[in-house]
Amino acid sequence: MSASRADFLLDEGIVFLNHGSFGACPRPVFEVFQAWQRQMERQPVLFLGRQAEGLLNSARERAAAYVGAPPDTLIFVSNASEGANLVARSLPLRAGDEILITDHEYGAMVRMWRFIAQQTGAVLVTATLPSYLNDEAAVLASIWQHVTPKTRLIFASHITSPTALVLPVAALCARARAAGIWTLIDGAHVPGQLPLDVAAVGADFYTGNFHKWLCAPKSAAFLYARREWHALLHPLVISWGWEVGASFVQQNSWTGTRDLAAYLSVPAAIDYQAANAWETVRARCHALAQTVYQRGTALTGLRPLHADSPTCYAQMVALPLPPLAAAAAKARLYDEFAIEVPITQQGGRDLVRVSFQAYNTEDDAEAFLRALACLLNR
Repeated sequence: MSASRADFLLDEGIVFLNHGSFGACPRPVFEVFQAWQRQMERQPVLFLGRQAEGLLNSARERAAAYVGAPPDTLIFVSNASEGANLVARSLPLRAGDEILITDHEYGAMVRMWRFIAQQTGAVLVTATLPSYLNDEAAVLASIWQHVTPKTRLIFASHITSPTALVLPVAALCARARAAGIWTLIDGAHVPGQLPLDVAAVGADFYTGNFHKWLCAPKSAAFLYARREWHALLHPLVISWGWEVGASFVQQNSWTGTRDLAAYLSVPAAIDYQAANAWETVRARCHALAQTVYQRGTALTGLRPLHADSPTCYAQMVALPLPPLAAAAAKARLYDEFAIEVPITQQGGRDLVRVSFQAYNTEDDAEAFLRALACLLNR
């Protein structure tokens, strides 16, 4: 089989280059999702009251195997932000403790850590990454120079949201673990875009979305936690799953009535990508991103954020732009060229972040490059 635009429900009139924001679910997986919803509505008490636990366990085991985690160390959450919040609001941080993040983190997560610092008295420290990434050791050094005896937690993205950079998180986690520092890795963009083995990453906590690059339905994500920290973690919602001595999975499996269909559809998303030679899809999408990297950089004349290497970026690429009215530029790309693509900001710079997924073609890359040339010329 070969995935194509026809497999997806996207508007045919739009050049969709923003898979990174919310993902897109292929028809075969979406049909499974709707089938689960219909099954629940036919007999809600049977489904939620007697079948849900076994169905969730089965789906969770498939999901855990896909990301390289033992099943008892992984729970479903609605999105990576929820997973990060569960950890952040559980850890026993105190006044004076330091939380170390990078300056390339997702804005919602920066807000979360500001909130946690305000609530606990902990200090939020931000490490500035090199302006040009081509050396993993330099990236690690830029983070580690901010580590002090007060550092309790390091939070970093595996793939950064505003800048689409792949960071050396395995090396970071190994060094932090040797120093007795917790690590929480934001893998929102990783499952489906990069091969993932959370055990090999070595983080204490890792959260990621299934509804982005794995193409599962919206509201499907996971949180992994090493077993030795399970007792520290508390559900964001206390409900029937909570009991003294209950396991990490038990406490978080039932937090009230909710639509479980997205979680139960994760195995279908895994199967869809397996049936469609996803390693080939990833390689083709990286090649499209590389075309935009090379030709887009030539158009702007600006230094890129990173080297032209698959160790630095995968299916997304962010190009620095000259100073412009970001909101107006994004609107023009959509209104004049029918291109859905975000303008992001990082370190005072405007960036355009271009995502490529199975449904994208060379024509989409060409359409973007033509539109970029028009924007720059004006």
